[in-house]
Amino acid sequence: MVVIQNSIKDTLINEEALTNTLQQVINDLGKGESELLIRLVDQNEIQNLNKTYRHQDKPTNVLSFPSDLPIEIDEAILGDVVICTQVVTQEAKAQNKRFDHHLIHMAIHGTLHLLGYDHIEEDEAQQMENLEIKILEKIKIADPYQ
Repeated sequence: MVVIQNSIKDTLINEEALTNTLQQVINDLGKGESELLIRLVDQNEIQNLNKTYRHQDKPTNVLSFPSDLPIEIDEAILGDVVICTQVVTQEAKAQNKRFDHHLIHMAIHGTLHLLGYDHIEEDEAQQMENLEIKILEKIKIADPYQ
């Protein structure tokens, strides 16, 4: 189950479309019964989170926080993906991308982090990017890395 928490009350976000798209993505990845929270925030909140958890005092586009429930608690919770729509808007404009496509890409990117994917090492980055491209292609969004 995908839950959208639009803390900034951004009316440009099509929450239903975002929810449905991400639900299909986690279904396709075999995690459809899991809970996924997408929290949309402003630059101040994401900068504070980035500073607190990554020790980088600057805004960023997306952060992922995997569920840390003990294994004894039998709940399928993937975790939280926090997205700054202001940063996503700036990036979309700078990269000549549609905002909604870039937003979905960032949500998928953050979700893949919750599933254990990363891009620190070159081979892991390539694997994660290839999966993102494949997922985005399925929902008719162009390769964001071109």
